[in-house]
Amino acid sequence: MPCVGDWLNSPLSIVQGIFAQNAPNSDWEKKVTEYFKEKLKENNATNWVPSLNDVPVHYLKPNSLVKFRCMVQDMFDPEFYMGVYETVDPNTNARVLHFGKYRDVAECGPQQEIDLNSSQTVTSERQTFYCVPVPGESAWVKEISASQARVSPSTSYTPSRHKRSYEEDEDMDLHPSKQKEQHMGSGGDIHGCVEPKRLETEASAGHHVISPNCSPPLDLNFPLPGEKGPACLVKIYESWESFKVNDVLEVFGVLSVDPVLSIVNSEERDSSSLDPMECMDTMEEQRVHSPPASLVPRIHVIVAQKLQHINPLLPACLNEEESKTFVSNFMSELSPVRAELLGFLTHALLGDSLAAEYLILHLISTVYGRRDVLPLGKFTVNLSGCPRSSAFSEHLYRLIQQLVPASYHLRMSIESMNHSRFIPHKDYTANRLVSGLLQLASHTSLVIDETQLEQGQLDTAGVHNVTALGNLITWQKVDYDFNYHRMEFPCNINVLITSEGRSLLPVWEGQSDCQVHLQPQIIPPNMEEYMSSLLTAVLPSVLNKFRIYLSLLRLLDYSISDEVTKAVEEDFVEMRKNNPESVTADDLHKMLLVARFLSLSAGQTTLSRERWLRAKQLEALRKARLQQQQCVNGNEL
Repeated sequence: MPCVGDWLNSPLSIVQGIFAQNAPNSDWEKKVTEYFKEKLKENNATNWVPSLNDVPVHYLKPNSLVKFRCMVQDMFDPEFYMGVYETVDPNTNARVLHFGKYRDVAECGPQQEIDLNSSQTVTSERQTFYCVPVPGESAWVKEISASQARVSPSTSYTPSRHKRSYEEDEDMDLHPSKQKEQHMGSGGDIHGCVEPKRLETEASAGHHVISPNCSPPLDLNFPLPGEKGPACLVKIYESWESFKVNDVLEVFGVLSVDPVLSIVNSEERDSSSLDPMECMDTMEEQRVHSPPASLVPRIHVIVAQKLQHINPLLPACLNEEESKTFVSNFMSELSPVRAELLGFLTHALLGDSLAAEYLILHLISTVYGRRDVLPLGKFTVNLSGCPRSSAFSEHLYRLIQQLVPASYHLRMSIESMNHSRFIPHKDYTANRLVSGLLQLASHTSLVIDETQLEQGQLDTAGVHNVTALGNLITWQKVDYDFNYHRMEFPCNINVLITSEGRSLLPVWEGQSDCQVHLQPQIIPPNMEEYMSSLLTAVLPSVLNKFRIYLSLLRLLDYSISDEVTKAVEEDFVEMRKNNPESVTADDLHKMLLVARFLSLSAGQTTLSRERWLRAKQLEALRKARLQQQQCVNGNEL
């Protein structure tokens, strides 16, 4: 067996050793998975595995073990591969068994040929996910994750050539004969590893300009404009049915950037163009499903896990014993953290402490279940009364961005509604799901800014986009467009709407949405300077506590005892007696929701009488403020 360090540097050597000891017994695959799971459990071993999120891919050694924190943007059709195959030496007739798992290209030794008719051949199946970095992932998440890395020198190396530009790489990948000539010139072995370029491709916010003589650039299909990072084809070998589109994963596997893939794929396209009847795949589908490995590397997954969250300040799994200690220690100092966060948000909301209370409840809210079509736990907040002239909403979003792991600022305008793609749709020509702005991971904070919205005419696309936002807010779902039908994709997105008057979107004063009218106590002469000073004044250690607080509390379980349930019911009956017209079942539902998140914000996982009374008080203050504003502005609210 190889030395211990090789599990990072040369994982395929480890696999080869286990395969040689156990083949043709099928247990070898299970033993490989168990070996790497045990290695990753050892003392912070996951920090030693280089991440494609942090390290440019051209600094990573091909066929080394890497990890990738990503969202499943699309799932391709399953593919068949040779799990086990046999080679034969025509001269000596010597036969050798090989494994094809975790590889893109079958390997042969010198003077060996693959025996395609061998009885030892095992055909297996694997699933391919098209994965992108988590959309809207905050800069602080990337920075802290990178700072935790302990990358071993053996898993990274210095490129032997200067980094080519994106255009040069496109030229090489679209004209692989040039690449082939270079490889043959450097030794004649096209199977040798040639280091790929850095993947630092930015998603285009507009249309590509394509000259008549150039092939169109490869669209990496990021859901949000301006996103950076690698897209990867993630090859899953076990339990792929447990994952679905939009899941956030962390995968550990073998990095494959073999340049021969570009040559093979190009030759397939050339041959299929000679007789298109022999190939069912269109050229566009081949281009999307088999992109150049230098632009979209492959990861052959050995271990994959679905992430509860992406906050690097929290343990990945909160159910383990070590994690329980972390949680209990943090909960013991929760009260001062909440008080400081409330003060911070009160200043951010221009001195409005009631709005700050509701913003905390909103930021820790989460859909914890569904009853029929009704999402339980969603808590959309419309913050009305926001100043229009001072770019208040923009600065408020920047502060929220410093607190949550993933977010997006959607500036509503007639132009953006009419020309943006909100809903993902199926492209049947390329056989892929084309992303849209609303293809977001769970727990993403979506801040919708209506303060700059002006009068204008929505076209058909604009109406569809506004409808999609309405469905997201009301039902926590996005209906993906499959041309001939729509398919519902449930989601869990925290939606905060900033507006001058009441939002144009369907934020009803119903069961789980609420409008909070902002009452500024101070009007800073320079809003940008004021908001920047707030962040500067917070110590980094305190800011990190805010981040842990908001991520942790939404993951806690919550319950109401029978005794408290009975007391709440009796209280509601009394409220109905005193004011039957203004207290409805929807009001009860909302008060219970406010009480839920109020309890969790104080670190309490059960409802107490005290928190119930506080929830009633907050709701009474919020409603009184709305009524007061309605009297001032007529029927605006």
